[in-house]
Amino acid sequence: MNLKEIEYIVKIAEEGNVTHAAEKLFITPSALNQQLLHLEKEIGTQLFQRIRTGWIPTEAGKIYLNGAYEILRIKKETYHQLQDTVNNQKGFLTVGFPPERGSHMFTHVYPVFHKRYPEVIVTVKETPVRSQQNLIAKGEIDIGFLTLQPNQQTGDTYLPICQEELILVVPSNHPAGKKAKKNKKSKYPEVELTLFKDDTFALIYKDSTIYECTKQIFREAGFTPNVLFETSRAATILTMVSSELCCSIVPDSESMEHIKGVTFLSLTTHPHWNLAASYKRGSYLSKPAEYFISLAKQYWNGLL
Repeated sequence: MNLKEIEYIVKIAEEGNVTHAAEKLFITPSALNQQLLHLEKEIGTQLFQRIRTGWIPTEAGKIYLNGAYEILRIKKETYHQLQDTVNNQKGFLTVGFPPERGSHMFTHVYPVFHKRYPEVIVTVKETPVRSQQNLIAKGEIDIGFLTLQPNQQTGDTYLPICQEELILVVPSNHPAGKKAKKNKKSKYPEVELTLFKDDTFALIYKDSTIYECTKQIFREAGFTPNVLFETSRAATILTMVSSELCCSIVPDSESMEHIKGVTFLSLTTHPHWNLAASYKRGSYLSKPAEYFISLAKQYWNGLL
């Protein structure tokens, strides 16, 4: 196994066929296909099933890819350690964060990071939490920023950043909203969720980590919500709430824009989830990665 060969096979697996992989590798499909056929002949078995909808790794292919990802991870970590040892300011850093909210953090953090490490090339992967966890496990993301509860963590390392309250958003003219009372636990007035059991709700989509949290909140309130629609964007939800179409439960995030016609309320149970930085357990965390995490922590705690 040589590094170029490994990178070729990993790219085929990621893209699902030779043509798309060749485009990303800037070589011809025929050249890439010849590399694959040569390797399969050397091993004595196919690494991919060629089907019309895409190329799927065989059992042998899965074994090869597991080793390939580990080799690429070791290569990356070795370079990180060498760069830190010689105090080399050059390098690469791959950062993952959820779409929408993560981009708001990045635009605040990156300019400060760039001043310290102008020659470190940062690659951003905007992808949901569960996808980030898979990429972290493979070593394809150096650090990921995830919002989740403790029971949703994998076996990788999680560094706490802050906690976020999960809050109720309702149309400003909703009569039940007037029953909310000030409290010392939250900056928003407090209200019972059961007052809204006859309303329709918009929710963040089922595959998100917040979906499990909201299910538990409704379960504790003793009713199943009438769901109007599901979406991946909190901004879409707030727009629909301002149009008086629904209510929702969303995180009280720095990136959450307060818009006209929407009232933010705290629930009496004050549910919350954790925001954490995560990286592969046992892997080396470079100095640029540590600095990026420290800046992100400052941002999410209102210090940047």
